[in-house]
Amino acid sequence: MKQDVKEYVIQQLNEMTSIPYCCEEAKAAAADWMNAIGTDKEAEQTVKLLAELEEDLLPIDSLIAFAGSEAGINVFGGEENAQKEISRAKERKAAGAKYCDCPACAAALAVLEKREELI
Repeated sequence: MKQDVKEYVIQQLNEMTSIPYCCEEAKAAAADWMNAIGTDKEAEQTVKLLAELEEDLLPIDSLIAFAGSEAGINVFGGEENAQKEISRAKERKAAGAKYCDCPACAAALAVLEKREELI
């Protein structure tokens, strides 16, 4: 793997894992991958990391559904903010967006876009 790709992925993973709502499994996969860089476990951990990020990346339809749920209303700080998020997500979907654009999902997607260079 090229040094610039490695540095980019590490930066994205550090950003992702610093977000409080990033799931523990993604944090663990990121740490395991970073610890495996340059070892005989790197390829194995790369596969595990990519699989975890694919699993955690929230499709835009799921974001819309979540924002309309009771839990989503609480996360977005009330009904009004949740409705704003639903409207924004629907606009993004109409423009072709496939995934949530929160900082955690954006970082995960940025790493996944480097898949070919990582494997």
